[in-house]
Amino acid sequence: MTVTSTANTATGASSIAELERLKVLHNGDKVQLTFSDTEFERRLAGLRRIMAAKELDAVVLTSYHSIKYYSDFLFTYFGRSYAMVVTADDTVTVSANIDAGMPWRRSFGENIVYTDWRRDNYIFGIQEALRSRGISPRRLGVEDDSLPLDNRNKIQAAFASATLVDVAQDAMRQRMIKSAEEIEVIKHGARIGDLGGEAIRNAITAGISEYEVALIGTEAMVHEIARTFPNSEIRDTWVWFQSGINTDGAHNWATTRKIQEHDILSLNCFPMTSGYYTALERTLFYGEPDARSLELWNINVEVYRRGLELIKPGAVCKDIAAELNEIYVGHGLLANRTFGYGHSFGVLSHYYGREAGLELREDIDTVLEPGMVVSMEPMITVLDGQPGAGGYREHDILVVGETGAENITKFPFGPEDNIIGA
Repeated sequence: MTVTSTANTATGASSIAELERLKVLHNGDKVQLTFSDTEFERRLAGLRRIMAAKELDAVVLTSYHSIKYYSDFLFTYFGRSYAMVVTADDTVTVSANIDAGMPWRRSFGENIVYTDWRRDNYIFGIQEALRSRGISPRRLGVEDDSLPLDNRNKIQAAFASATLVDVAQDAMRQRMIKSAEEIEVIKHGARIGDLGGEAIRNAITAGISEYEVALIGTEAMVHEIARTFPNSEIRDTWVWFQSGINTDGAHNWATTRKIQEHDILSLNCFPMTSGYYTALERTLFYGEPDARSLELWNINVEVYRRGLELIKPGAVCKDIAAELNEIYVGHGLLANRTFGYGHSFGVLSHYYGREAGLELREDIDTVLEPGMVVSMEPMITVLDGQPGAGGYREHDILVVGETGAENITKFPFGPEDNIIGA
């Protein structure tokens, strides 16, 4: 393997054929990572227990969330693939030359860079990461839930004698239990989400458009993230602010629609603190809601309040969902639900990292444990043209402890606090 360090040894190259396939780019110094070295060693020890149980010689991680979780490096795909190779002894990320030295600076462990100069240098980088460590794998871990079939086939061809074994579900279950360091980051995220919500609430007025309100909330959160995490990348924080009919879906992006008197509003703040997702979501009204809207809002708040009480160690996800369903049944609104009652938090965003084993749904039998972090976020939608039309949703984040759960969301909720004067 031709691997060069900081200086490019092919400076005098006269053709692409003379340029390196792989190189090491230790450009600058390692930056302070989000978590301590001890924390990353803890996570890797957990992955190595998975490897031992499955009798794996190594693991090739390829997802945003796993590479971030085990190395602190969050890549930007943009048509190029990334990997993290984990062996019994060390780790190495495999990154694209377009990122230069940044992946090494912002990751725990070693890094090699693959160039664009030959097809499938990415796969070659994975091969060399293992070959240079004396590993000819018989059993190789991969992430089947997020590994594109084309890349899986290429990895299989590169290691023709190896059996590829899925580790995605086991790794997800490891991520479901948060460490003290992770919980500290998540608590900051919840606090920053509250600040974004306050900026949004203060900006609400007749004639302002959804996207303008979203920008105000995003800016407030980004500034606080930069202040709180001065060594982190500033990326991915966003707001969904919806009004009127646009509140019908929880994941509807902001539009140019302007706020009007008596609008139902939905405030959704998502501060991304070094790849860690948190959220604040609230229903509001601009001006007094009509009687049916107020009734629906209060029903959803009733479900939300009961849901907060049910989150505790030993509770079963599907049992929480079943009990909350009965409240909606009593009001004839069960069919107006749009998604589950809550989900896990951690290394995730709208484009990576869902921890599907920890969701408050009827088909999830996971038992809540200390260290888990979950939301309570009931929602109902009433379609346009019906009395009280709109989407109603409240959302808090709870950290499960030894005897109960701590609600780390502090933003006020319900009609008493979130009717904005028109």
